[in-house]
Amino acid sequence: MKSLHILGSKEMGGAERWLLRFVAAMQRAGEDIEVAVRRGSELDRHHLHDVPKRTAGMRTVWDPFSRWELSRLIADSGAPIVQTYMGRATRLTHVKRGRGQVHLSRLGGYYKLDPFRHAHAWIGNTRGLCDWMIAGGLPADRVFHITNFADPAKPADPEALEVLRRELAVQPEDWLMVTAGRLIDVKGHATLIEAMRQLPAELDGKRLRLILLGDGPLRETLERQVAEAGLTSRVHFAGWQQDPAPWFHLADMVVFPSRDRETLGNVILEAWAYGKPLACTAFRGAREIARHGEDALVSPCDDAAPLAAHMREIIDNPALQRQLIEHGLRRIEHDFGERVIIDQYRALYAQLLDNR
Repeated sequence: MKSLHILGSKEMGGAERWLLRFVAAMQRAGEDIEVAVRRGSELDRHHLHDVPKRTAGMRTVWDPFSRWELSRLIADSGAPIVQTYMGRATRLTHVKRGRGQVHLSRLGGYYKLDPFRHAHAWIGNTRGLCDWMIAGGLPADRVFHITNFADPAKPADPEALEVLRRELAVQPEDWLMVTAGRLIDVKGHATLIEAMRQLPAELDGKRLRLILLGDGPLRETLERQVAEAGLTSRVHFAGWQQDPAPWFHLADMVVFPSRDRETLGNVILEAWAYGKPLACTAFRGAREIARHGEDALVSPCDDAAPLAAHMREIIDNPALQRQLIEHGLRRIEHDFGERVIIDQYRALYAQLLDNR
């Protein structure tokens, strides 16, 4: 069955990356999909080259022409499933019942619910988020939990890895830790930098180095924190990476220090998919999916000391590293594989269309 996926943001972020991953997976599964994005956005200009794509103005949620244009686009698409992402696309999308189309809104965070209430059904990527939507008044029989999948790890590119090693001046005795995410408050980078300050420069002859993948409004503040902590030679700001795969291959460990309101945390899944030991904090998403001592070491949010202790424990213990990697890979195979999640979407689409 055909599905139309609508996202109206201007710049790239977590929802945009998920859309790219999701529609690519749907195509690999042989699904008939189409995407509608904001005209002139980063998604429009730089991505979606191999995906059937339409564009619309989606200028503001109050613009009647934007709403009319998107309504025409939806009708012209003819897709029985219209799936929206984030507030702008959802507020501009109005699909009348009884016309053969179902409006399904996917939420990836704890947003105000009023802009989403007019949809016909809702997806939350964590159980906690679904419970919150139901508590907020959305009908329980139309709120569905489908988590994110992990992209299969891309094969290592020896040339790309060598370029990174030269760029970072990586030495054989280095222990590289990678974290990924926009440089915003919820990602907890300040706590991670403080944890680095509490760790020695070397452990058992290994130089400890941290790489931050991402950019955002807190970059200058975080760079200042790094400088004041005397960590400039040990912490590298790599900026936004459209393809983080080489960085994950290069890493010896992944650290994800988000604060409590982080909804899911795809970096956990990426760490497992790439076979890297993981230290993370006990934010909302991690409390649902990470199992302390089995596939990750999980410490309290906003507390650098236990995070540093867990980082050190992983570095010092090769047997623990192997255990975390083995269990993480198993979680990807059984719980977060691409095919598993796409099949859940297929089943939901069929259920919604049967109940129109």
